[in-house]
This record gives sequence, structure tokens and C-alpha cells, in this order.
Amino acid sequence: MAYNWQHKSWPNFKYNATVIEQVALSLSAITGQMTGVLLGLGNAQKQETELALIMSEALTTSAIEGEILNHVDVMSSIRNKLGINQQPEIVKDKRVKAITAMLVTAKRNYQKKLTLTDIKEWHSLLFSDAKNITVGKWRTGKEPMQVISGSIGKEVIHFEAPPSDKVPAEMKQFVQWYNHYEVNGNLTQAIIKTAIAHLYFLTIHPFEDGNGRIGRAIAEKCLSASIGRPVLLSISSVIEKNKKQYYAALKEAQSTMNIDQWLVYFANILVQAQTEAVSMVQHTLTKNNLLQTFQSQLNARELKVIKKMLAAGTTGFQGGMTAKKYMSITKASKATSTRDLQHLAELGVLVLKGGGRSTFYELAGIE
Repeated sequence: MAYNWQHKSWPNFKYNATVIEQVALSLSAITGQMTGVLLGLGNAQKQETELALIMSEALTTSAIEGEILNHVDVMSSIRNKLGINQQPEIVKDKRVKAITAMLVTAKRNYQKKLTLTDIKEWHSLLFSDAKNITVGKWRTGKEPMQVISGSIGKEVIHFEAPPSDKVPAEMKQFVQWYNHYEVNGNLTQAIIKTAIAHLYFLTIHPFEDGNGRIGRAIAEKCLSASIGRPVLLSISSVIEKNKKQYYAALKEAQSTMNIDQWLVYFANILVQAQTEAVSMVQHTLTKNNLLQTFQSQLNARELKVIKKMLAAGTTGFQGGMTAKKYMSITKASKATSTRDLQHLAELGVLVLKGGGRSTFYELAGIE
């Protein structure tokens, strides 16, 4: 099987920009919607949204690689890295510290030109406590770098990267391409550059480990730099929902120099990521409006439950709120729990759903 890097025309990818023109229009529209929604948020709410999106990226970019991180640790680590906590909170999981350090560093420096030193620094941050890999340096060795799945004896090779001795030259060429690719405010070109940057980097596969996480960070940096402002979205959160489709699209793109299908796939990933980010911002706005409107009318039990429901985010509180769940959260009696829920429904904070034994409540105004 021939890979893209083995073609004579490498790395001059072939594509027809018109294949993503309609998707670019969709992204433009949803990005405009994001701008409008952000205008309704104060500085504290904008910071809360940024934290939530970085947290989503940290959790899902790690989940794609099979690492499940603790939500509380991730949030604490991000707040530490952004300097929000006056007294840094204790984060014991070294993996959490590593991924948040890498993401925050990459996001803060999106306007800077990309350098080989930057990429190696991200790798050093990501594997600051690693013992089994070479940190902050390109891979070496004569063994092929392959992406493989399947059990022993039934392995399937999905991709083989360029030999290690070619990596330094390939990465130098990659960084030169990145810094010289002019977008000039054109959103279609911004999407193309971002999609190619991710594909190009993963094809070189310069490190022993961490290429996927760094490749996704490069994509977000590229999109932000291309449109001239920080992009509030999480590419990894979309990819993680359908990893098979992502790896299939990547495998196909790495076997040809014609990347039209890859551009369409990745452009739709960006649209979905931005759409989900808009929903998150709208959720933040609705949440804050709800608390401002009703907080003074709620007792301590009710406020605790509402905050817990709001913390579930745009996916909603699974199964809604029931008297049994209310009792578990507040340690109140069944009678008190039922009375509180009825009070919340009368205020318009909760909406009654179902009936009989299937009765449950959902937050008003949050889909």
C-alpha cells in the first residue's frame, strides 16, 4: 500500500476548494451566532465558558487515546494554569497536569508563528513525567512507526509513517509550510489550512507518543490564527463521539494526495464543534439568568439541586430530577423533597414531565 508521503508530489496536496464552500458558509453563520451570544455574557461568564471548553478538550482528547481523567482535577488544573485560583488547588494526577499545561500553552500562543521549539515544548509538557519515552525530541530508531489494530497474530496495519531519519527534515518543511500559508481572512482557506495542518502533522508522526493530542492542538491553534481570534470550540469532543469515522477518514486521506473528502470531513467536524460550543455558551447564559432571577427565592436545598442540574451542561441532567434523586442529594425526607420540587415547579424553575411513577422534572429553558 502506498502512503501519501511516498508520492512524488508530497507534500503538495491536491484539492478543489469549492467542495467545502457550502460548509464554510455554515461555519461562518454559526461563528457569527457565537459572536452574538458572547455579547450577552459578562467577563466572568466568558471565562466560565472558556474553562468549560478547555476542560472538554482536555477530557476528550485524552479519551480518544484511552485515558479517562477526573473532571474535578481537570478543572482545578486549568484554573491553576490560567492563574484564576489565588491559591493553587492540589491536582494529584500527573496526566491531568500534563494535558492542561499543553493545551493552555498552545491556546495562549495561537497568534505566534509555529516553531519546532513550540512543538517540542508541547510534547515536553504533555509527557513531563514520562519514563518510557524520549520527551521533547523526535522519534528515532530503525523500526517502522506504524498505526496498528487487532490482536497478536491478526494485526492490521492502518498506516506507516515516514522513517525516523526523515522526521527532522519533514518537520522543518511542515513548519515552513504552516508559517507561509497565507489565508488573508478567507474562511474557506482557513478551513483548508487547518485540515491540512492536522493531516500533515499526523502523517509525519514525529513523536513516539502524543501525536494525536498535539495534532489536535495544532488544528485549534491554526484555526484561531487563521481567523485572527481565539476560537471557542473543542474539536476533540466531536471526534471522540465517532472515533471510527475519524480514523477511517484519516486512513483514507493518508493513502492519497487528493484530499477533497478529507476537507469535507474535517470542515464538518469544525461546524459541529462550533455548533456545540454555541450551545454551551447559550447554556451558560441561560444558567446565569436563571440563578439571577430565582436565587433569592430558593432555600439551601433547592439551590444545591438546581446548581447540580445546571452543572450537567448542555446534555441535561440524566433522567431528569425525581423525588428519589432529590432525597439523595439533599438528605431530605420524601415529604420535604416533594414539597421543594413542587415549589420549584410553581416558580417556573423546573418543568414537570411524565406522570405517576414516571414523574420527573427538567430545568425550564434549557434543552
